[in-house]
Amino acid sequence: MDGQATAEVLRVFDNLPDPRGDNARHKLLDILTVALLAVICGANGWTEVEEYGKAKLAWLKTFLDLPWGIPSHDTFGRVFALLDPEAFERDFRQWIAQMVELSGGKLVAIDGKSLRRSFEKGWDKIGMAHMVSAFVQANGMVFGQVKTNGKGGELSAIEKLLKSLFLKGAVVTIDALGCQKSIAQAILDADADYLLQVKDNQPTLLAKLQGVFLEARLEDFAGHISDAAQSLDGDHGRIETRRVWVLWNPEHLGALAKNWPGLKSLVMVERTREVNGKTTTEYHYYISSLDARRGAGQFLYYTRGHWSVENNLHWQLDVAFREDERRIREGFAAENFSRLCRMALNQLKKEKTNKTGIAIRRHCCGWDNDYLLKVLAA
Repeated sequence: MDGQATAEVLRVFDNLPDPRGDNARHKLLDILTVALLAVICGANGWTEVEEYGKAKLAWLKTFLDLPWGIPSHDTFGRVFALLDPEAFERDFRQWIAQMVELSGGKLVAIDGKSLRRSFEKGWDKIGMAHMVSAFVQANGMVFGQVKTNGKGGELSAIEKLLKSLFLKGAVVTIDALGCQKSIAQAILDADADYLLQVKDNQPTLLAKLQGVFLEARLEDFAGHISDAAQSLDGDHGRIETRRVWVLWNPEHLGALAKNWPGLKSLVMVERTREVNGKTTTEYHYYISSLDARRGAGQFLYYTRGHWSVENNLHWQLDVAFREDERRIREGFAAENFSRLCRMALNQLKKEKTNKTGIAIRRHCCGWDNDYLLKVLAA
């Protein structure tokens, strides 16, 4: 059957509550299915979703009921504006949990991204939706996400996300905003480990870390349990050297060490860039619950992995899905459309035979129903 792969993907949404009640003209599962397929195939708004459905109506009717044909773009927009985002997210996580294995120290990077045109009124930029997402570095998949009203609420969204995800065995990385004792404890409570970047929002801790590493380097790390590693990359006239030092003597922080639950290691990363003969050096500091069973090379992998997930996935959502250009604003529609895009991105990443970029793969799905089914079955 043509729709078998689609049915497998959408089965997890069978029990999603229909916000329209029992007298709706179009079935909710039909609306969800058409919308997801349209987004995978390149649709970036409700009008494009409707036009995709009309163009593929004969094929869609081989596995969907569609008793009244394809809903209008207003119907798509209204349904997703009303759809309970927490219920949608719960089913999304159930779906992704079938594809993601976090044991063995898989890296889960948590980071936020604003939907820049999601504000309801042109003058109210503060009202734009802001999504905090958890990314699995091993396959670049979105593991879960929570909406917050602007960047000011990002910390509470991180705490909510951590409490709702199954993270056992993972290593969770968060940028400086998440360097909070409550966040560290929430990660430990999830049977995971943390690696938190320390910046100016923790000035006392940052100053102490800088002093500890300065003294340790001057003494050539005598009296410390330590390890170091280095990586070198270069292309297009750029050479980047990353060096990491790890200390497994958190007691050198003094009284501060007792304030951070599960603290076992202190980390410094030196990042040197040479571009067109000009050299710049930056230093980044972290605290972690990882013990000495992980070598410095593993810390280098985690710190770099967080950066690559944060940049590459956000870049893909902006370039391949035009997320920053999307003007979907009513109700929960912006948040729910964002979730459709992340579902689509996950499926497109799973399909490995097509070596082109995500944007071209979306076109290929729209041109070729067989390839679309291959993506859904991946």
